[in-house]
Amino acid sequence: LEELRMSKTNNFDVQSAFCVLCGRTDDCPEKYGEKRTYVDYNLTVHYYCLLMSSGIWQRGEEDEGVDGFLITDIRKELNRAAKLKCNICKKKGASIGCVAPKCKRSYHFPCGIQRECIFQFMEDFRSYCWEHRPVQKFADKELRGASQCTICLDLVEHLPVYAILKSPCCKNAWFHRECLQYQALSAGIFFFRCTVCNNKDKFQKEMLRMGIHIPERDASWELEENAYQDLLHCYQHCDVKRCLCKKGRDYNEPDSKWEIKRCQYCGSRGTHLACSSMTSWEQNWECMECRSIFAKSGKYSKQKKRPLATSEKTNGTTCLLEEPPPKSPRQSAGSPCNILLQSSKIMCQNLSPCSPLELPASNRVTMSLSPVMSNRNLSLRHKHLREQRMEVCNILKELKVQVKTKTTRLNINAENIWSSALKGFRQRIFSPTNTIEVNFSNCKNTLKTNTSAASKHHFFQLLMLHLQNSSLFEGSSGKNLSLDFQAVKENLYFEAGKMIAVSLVHGGPSPGFFSKTLFSCLVHGPENVEPALEDVADADVAQTIKMIKYANSLSSLQSILQDCCEFLAAAGCLRPVTDLCDKNVLVNDILIYHVIKRIALPLESFRQGLKTLGVLEKMQVHPDVFSSILCHKPERLSAETVCDLFTIRSSSNVNKLKGAGFWMGYLQDVESGESVVTLEDILLFVTGSCYIPPIGFDPEPTIKFLHIRYPIGNRLLNCLELPVTKTYQQFKNKMEFTIRSTLGVERE
Repeated sequence: LEELRMSKTNNFDVQSAFCVLCGRTDDCPEKYGEKRTYVDYNLTVHYYCLLMSSGIWQRGEEDEGVDGFLITDIRKELNRAAKLKCNICKKKGASIGCVAPKCKRSYHFPCGIQRECIFQFMEDFRSYCWEHRPVQKFADKELRGASQCTICLDLVEHLPVYAILKSPCCKNAWFHRECLQYQALSAGIFFFRCTVCNNKDKFQKEMLRMGIHIPERDASWELEENAYQDLLHCYQHCDVKRCLCKKGRDYNEPDSKWEIKRCQYCGSRGTHLACSSMTSWEQNWECMECRSIFAKSGKYSKQKKRPLATSEKTNGTTCLLEEPPPKSPRQSAGSPCNILLQSSKIMCQNLSPCSPLELPASNRVTMSLSPVMSNRNLSLRHKHLREQRMEVCNILKELKVQVKTKTTRLNINAENIWSSALKGFRQRIFSPTNTIEVNFSNCKNTLKTNTSAASKHHFFQLLMLHLQNSSLFEGSSGKNLSLDFQAVKENLYFEAGKMIAVSLVHGGPSPGFFSKTLFSCLVHGPENVEPALEDVADADVAQTIKMIKYANSLSSLQSILQDCCEFLAAAGCLRPVTDLCDKNVLVNDILIYHVIKRIALPLESFRQGLKTLGVLEKMQVHPDVFSSILCHKPERLSAETVCDLFTIRSSSNVNKLKGAGFWMGYLQDVESGESVVTLEDILLFVTGSCYIPPIGFDPEPTIKFLHIRYPIGNRLLNCLELPVTKTYQQFKNKMEFTIRSTLGVERE
């Protein structure tokens, strides 16, 4: 070692391959730190070997010597270590000593790693030999079984050994030491934290004590050049439905009518000044999403009359019309006209051929449904659910503001919906904030006439149905998470949560199959939930719990416990029972283990997935309203619901009232079974979806009465164009013929 250290005659390339402190050629930054060669000093050293050496300190500045270690001090340390023999490899040059009192063991850094010594990369950089190293304290009940390392997702046994570490802040979080070290090197001191509860201070303090090196630098992903360049991008895109700029929606010319003005509220939508008839940059403009949110919250002031970019033809003349403003608030239940609570609205817009403006709301004619359709006996529970779902709609629209116009295309195989969806969500270019387009690669039912919106509705519907019946969940109606180790290893619970969050914000259906226990675990935390017997999906486990619960004597209870002692031991609930009343506590502990503790890893992974687009955060702020869509299936469509969904717009006050009456009467016939089509068929014909998404439709569905032969469902605009007929029977015949024919061809 002395020759290797001091010789000036040998070839330097040979010398530089060896660390002067440990004598090894290994170049493994994760284990030994960066291997550095200093030609000027004829020196090669592992950074950790230098850092942990007992007889040297950083007496210089950072740019002096080797990271503050002066060359003269390094040579003195080499001379000191040359006299010390390593207690592990028995070779000289052991520069590191155990700091325990009266312990005289010395060793090289790599030898200490091999012998499982502890090196603390903090304060005065202490080192402990294998006999005096710090250990973690465990309760006896914790040292049973195994769980998953939440970094590599492989199983880790609950053992008090060097290679395994337990989180100080989470009871059920265990890690491989090697996994933690890799994580710490990548995350750095600012982002290294518990992967389960996100605790930083307590977690880092314990990991440093147990010998995990946390470098004082930013995370590796933060050091990537231009990693967040997209965040500095200023939104410049015209989002109105009919852009008038011939150079495209992305064209922006400052100080002209083609300058792009962003929404004054969200800043994530824009319009050319000319496309919204704005004469000056000083004028404020808000997008339809923000306008709708403010209108429904009651904070929206009446808009100035100005045309937006929707092209309509009235009596053969093209003019620009303002997009329909949000529906005006309905009268309260105490109003004399409270029947309007269940009514649709007919907005008859007396438009002259050249008028670019719709009539004010006061000139609109409102027609209510017949008393048959207004179900006055609707239960209070259903009314409450409906109110909650309306609130959810507004919350989801707030989240949808994050979605950009940039599109991501998913190629979906309808026969293998899960694999193709998983592949699409995991592709590098996928982002939940991009607009999603779906292409069914092998679906024979998809015609060229189908819009991307219809394909997306169908995709999310198939995906939610698959999740409901997948091995990730268990139970009959209200489902809890199951324990599938392969799914945990492949991170499928995270993907499932992410898919549900994306479906809610992008206009798909809600799952509707969560149990109240699962929902409470997600919202309030598993530690605050008391599961019930009906949450146990395993019939054998449920039978065992029932036998314990209904045991009527101490001897029978002890006999039952003896028969199922293996199950109780695995659940950590095996204990002596000396009184019959002990069974209640035992039953509760078994339920907590089987329903909650057993699936701690899947639950945390699922929660992380639901954080996508901020959905979980909104669930925790508004638990009652979100339970209405996550724990309950949507109501079956009714004539009232469908009628209330559509805004009827007409160019005449008188001529179209008969048509509106025909429409409402037809919905009653469909609901009562006096038609060959269903209400779902009507919705599918117009919107491409057979369900009403929790976020609602965009744009909102409308109806127009025109002088045409047959009904037309415009899925791009969610607009139903209906023919003006002389009799109701003619109207009904044309509706049924067109809807049956169109959907029949699509389904063949």
